[in-house]
Amino acid sequence: MAVAAILRAFALALGQMRDRRFLRVLLLGVGLTLALLVAACAGWLWLVQAFVGPEIYLPFFGKVSWLSDLLSGASLLLMLILSSFLMVPVASLITSFFLEDVAQAVEARHYPEAAATGSPGLLDSLRDTLGFLGVLLAANLLAVLLYLVFMPFALLIFWGLNGFLLGREYFTLAAARHVGRPEAKRLRRKHFLTLWGAGILMAAPLSLPLVNLFIPVLGAAVFTHLFQTIRPLRGPSAGTYQDRAR
Repeated sequence: MAVAAILRAFALALGQMRDRRFLRVLLLGVGLTLALLVAACAGWLWLVQAFVGPEIYLPFFGKVSWLSDLLSGASLLLMLILSSFLMVPVASLITSFFLEDVAQAVEARHYPEAAATGSPGLLDSLRDTLGFLGVLLAANLLAVLLYLVFMPFALLIFWGLNGFLLGREYFTLAAARHVGRPEAKRLRRKHFLTLWGAGILMAAPLSLPLVNLFIPVLGAAVFTHLFQTIRPLRGPSAGTYQDRAR
């Protein structure tokens, strides 16, 4: 039953990826990420130019004007390399603020009778998003040791770890909108293996360029379907998100 529920959730989520609300969240996340990274590169180059200036005095060389160009070129190359690594986590961070729209789109199409009665505020979303990003980065940094020790199994460790974290986060996001965080955590523990399996399927394409940018949107949709499949009671929940979070 768990495997069938996971496959159904993925099939329905993929079938709705062309939904305007899905594409809007994806384009907003990627667009704002690119704008942020370009601004960061431009700001760093400006700082290099401001501190070095057009000319600088070097011992034995005297005044040179090429050092500024050299540092600017090296800085630009470094920023481009860093941007390639930062693209996915930054895009995930920005996209996370709009995932409520994805969950609403899924429920409007497939579960109109069970739509959420509340949604997290900006501060709640910011707290949850930054908390998840911190755990994700810290866990993967610590996992580097495991990758080195168990190198033949590095990919499996990566999938298992990130599958657990992604399943945990996205199910909590989907469930807390209806039943609050305490009940979402209880359901998460009860259906641990199902959520972990779905998370592993999402973690597998994380290493694929461009494809990994779809993961936040896909994850929000998949776990909204999973929550609606395993939720204990049908029908709208009472209270607001803030009330249920207490």
